[in-house]
Amino acid sequence: MLEKLQQGLNTIGFLPEEIGTIVPKIEQYLNELDMFNKVYDLCGADTKEDIIVKHILDSLSAAPKIKAIATEMKNTKANTEHSQNDDFCIADIGTGGGLPGIPLAIALPEFQFILVERMSKRCSFLENCVAILGLSNVSIINEQAERIEQQSFDIAVFRAFRPLDKKMIRVLLRILKKPNGKLIAYKARITKIESEMEGINQWVPAYKVYPLSVPFLEDRERNLVIIPTK
Repeated sequence: MLEKLQQGLNTIGFLPEEIGTIVPKIEQYLNELDMFNKVYDLCGADTKEDIIVKHILDSLSAAPKIKAIATEMKNTKANTEHSQNDDFCIADIGTGGGLPGIPLAIALPEFQFILVERMSKRCSFLENCVAILGLSNVSIINEQAERIEQQSFDIAVFRAFRPLDKKMIRVLLRILKKPNGKLIAYKARITKIESEMEGINQWVPAYKVYPLSVPFLEDRERNLVIIPTK
């Protein structure tokens, strides 16, 4: 089982020394997910192998692209006059059981992550995971996205979330810092993305789509949608 995780991480492009650090923490997280999934309804999977492929590797398939975007944004922020760069953060909106936020935080320890979840019982699970895994770069907010303070995050990611409609895109863009904030959405088929984006083009005049390749799920179309703030 862990061999599949290691193989998947290698396919995504992680270096051997990175894989050696990532795998033990993912194993701990995997055990917690498997133990509490049915109680807290954390993710749709029946076995640990399903969780690894459909959730962990799916989440991490975007890590190289997110790292590149965040690094460029952080460097730009650091070079801006009078900028305070120590508050740069990536939020996972509607994180549920911590996906993709916890795998990303494990793989990208140089960035601060905030997991936003409205259900308190899931937040208790997340806080326990953060403590067990020793993730000093992760904090939890038990709140609805609609109630988050304006311009709170540099980047907001979301994965298992509702479609982007008029109401939700306005909420998500509002909580991003301006200018140069980024909304990063894990999505499936390009045809659905185009239809979804057409309905919100008044608020999103421009966006980019990057194809993702999830190890062991190469036959399923996955894409990353990048939406900048105005």
